[in-house]
Amino acid sequence: MQNEETLGKVKDVNEILDVRHGALSAHLADRILREEEEAARLHALESYEILDSATEKSYDDIARLAAYVCAAPVALISFYGSGKQWLKSRYDSSYFVNKALALPQPAQLTQRMQNQPGKLLQVTDTALDDIFATLPQPAGAAKFRFYAAMPIYSPAGDILGALTVLDKRARTLAPEQCQAMETLARQIMELLEMRRTLIGLSDANAKLGQQNITDALTGIPNRRAYDQKLTEEFSRAKRTGAPLSLLLIDIDNFKSYNDNFGHPAGDTALQSVARVLMSSLRPYDFLARYGGEEFVIILPSTDLTDAIVVAERVRNLVASSEFPHRKFTISIGVARLDVDAGARALVQAADVGLYRAKAAGRNKVVVGKLNDSSPSGSATP
Repeated sequence: MQNEETLGKVKDVNEILDVRHGALSAHLADRILREEEEAARLHALESYEILDSATEKSYDDIARLAAYVCAAPVALISFYGSGKQWLKSRYDSSYFVNKALALPQPAQLTQRMQNQPGKLLQVTDTALDDIFATLPQPAGAAKFRFYAAMPIYSPAGDILGALTVLDKRARTLAPEQCQAMETLARQIMELLEMRRTLIGLSDANAKLGQQNITDALTGIPNRRAYDQKLTEEFSRAKRTGAPLSLLLIDIDNFKSYNDNFGHPAGDTALQSVARVLMSSLRPYDFLARYGGEEFVIILPSTDLTDAIVVAERVRNLVASSEFPHRKFTISIGVARLDVDAGARALVQAADVGLYRAKAAGRNKVVVGKLNDSSPSGSATP
């Protein structure tokens, strides 16, 4: 008999624990769902890049129109960030001008709005409302008795914010005023969608522009980017008198590498060489693929002596690096800008240096000078 009573008590306890566990699991699942919904809402809001944006007349006009249609002294366009309302636009008249407002937390408002989706949230008398009556009032804040907010819904149904009107007296809006608030809230959403479209176009243009100046194989700037950069640096050197030098680089015997190991292996080798060259640069140097197996490095604010030092460092680094199948060496032509001769002469001089470096046996650094028939510079194989 005692065993039966004991078993009965154990069964009762287990049933209680099961009920409690079920309630706890349901509560946890509900909390996780709310957190996921809030994260999705904030992600949708961020896609419009509206928070902390500058004032815009189109939003100010809608706020003013809402105040006029509803005969209200205050109209707000606010967006619900993480734990706070952010005002995009505010229209005030009479008593409310330049005064602070005590507004509820977004979570308090969205919860009520979700209980009556698509409808205007009206609090006819805030003094009788649990949320508004207990709001902390900042010093000098303007007290309002009437609150009406039309949610601004994203296409997916997320509440991004609200178009709100306030009044000093308790009241309600007429049906036509409620309809006008709904229409104006949709107009705000149209503005947001236009904003997101422009952001997308801007990002796409930036990406396209980046593609236009990036070498598809190596990922470093291409010939077009180099031409732009050289023009910029030439103008700066001409304006400031700062020195400007150029390194023109060619991978030695690269054709035989392609012939022996194939073009895919050659592409991989070009990528590897580009990485080594990039790792050797100072923060303000500029590396680009000049074409084929040739690279170019622009050295701003660098005289000829320092340019030779940089070139030797680059040459040594490539020669000591490991690459697929075999090692590589490079030949480098170095030149310093003569402002009077121009940027084109700088490139031609570096090309002369490169030609003479290869003619002298490769794996060398040679200073190129126009109208100079003999190679000069360092040459340390």
